[in-house]
Amino acid sequence: MTESILGINGLGRIGKLTLWHHIGRKHFSQIVVNLGRKVGESLQDVAFYIEHDSTYGRLHNYLYGYHSKSVIEKVDEANSIIVIDGVPVKILTENRNPKDIGWGKYGVRLVVDTTGKFLDPTLPSDLKEGSVRGHLESGAYKVLVSAPFKIKDKAKEIPDDAVTVIMGINEEMYDSKKHLIISGASCTTTCLAHMMKPLLDYFGAERILSVSMATVHAVTASQQVLDRVPKTDAKDLRKIRSAMNNIILTSTGAAKTLALVLPEMKNIGFIAQSVRVPVVTGSLIILVVAFRDDENNIIDGDLINKIYQEAAEREKRGYLLFTDDQKVSTDIIGFFGPAAIIEGSETHTRTAMITLDISKMCNIGSPVIDKLQIPVTQAVIYGWYDNELGSYTNMLGDLTVKVSGDVY
Repeated sequence: MTESILGINGLGRIGKLTLWHHIGRKHFSQIVVNLGRKVGESLQDVAFYIEHDSTYGRLHNYLYGYHSKSVIEKVDEANSIIVIDGVPVKILTENRNPKDIGWGKYGVRLVVDTTGKFLDPTLPSDLKEGSVRGHLESGAYKVLVSAPFKIKDKAKEIPDDAVTVIMGINEEMYDSKKHLIISGASCTTTCLAHMMKPLLDYFGAERILSVSMATVHAVTASQQVLDRVPKTDAKDLRKIRSAMNNIILTSTGAAKTLALVLPEMKNIGFIAQSVRVPVVTGSLIILVVAFRDDENNIIDGDLINKIYQEAAEREKRGYLLFTDDQKVSTDIIGFFGPAAIIEGSETHTRTAMITLDISKMCNIGSPVIDKLQIPVTQAVIYGWYDNELGSYTNMLGDLTVKVSGDVY
């Protein structure tokens, strides 16, 4: 049987927590991590970074609780290997360009790229500045990307060998024989998809008139700790402002990516917005949906909550959780498993009668009915997610294990 060795490119927030996830999961017998540069003064510094986390505490506490001891068992400087809870982790520091990493010589067939740098699947593998396809040239059979695809040339489409997959939403769209590059979308799209799918399944896209969402999102590493001078040609001056003491408006590609995993959304008017707030993790989606109602069966908060409760019960893997508990963002930190946690106590609706003037809408004589009244209900739904470890990294880990079955 082929030994299953996972490659991780990058050791930032998602890279490090992906390593934590798979150290605990023990699905892969070895892990190879590419840093692309020298880090600290020795391999011991890398081990220290892996073991400690300002948001989630120490690795052994995450794995075994607060009474546990360090799981860093060996730091082999000569061979650049750290043994963590019985799993050998090889650290590479020489090459940033994916094509030069040499995954093949380490037995790596599956790579998770967490750098956020190589997101365009249309670019060739031999690009000087690097490309996600370089991982395939370097020996990997398949690559997972921990972010949505971003195609620079807007005239190009996503290639046939690339696909966006969210577990529990569209995993059936993944074709093991065809797809070599798989995007795990984003933390926000993952939560949003699990909030929208139960509504689409129950009402159908034809009864959903419009959707808007705002994510109240924790800070990310792309933001500044303190204000700084903008770079050349910087267009968004909010990005240079301190993340520590500001609410900062930003953009999100959640609407575009959502349509890739839930194609029904392409025909629904959808606006997505994002606000960064000074918390380290634990984010919230405020989802507003307008439904074409039925006079004999008005949609209310109880119905919406019932839909989510039943969907959560059907989802045996725990990707959707419904609760009546009143939560705050710190309650979500490290909450392992669900992509979305629906806070049912805050679900509410309003119904109004919309009057349509048929005579003005249709170029006809005297219509039998000149005015038509249609009930429209607007629902507001709140969904929590741990945008780092508990939600997104867990979902990405499940996707990684699924894809690994095709290469090992």
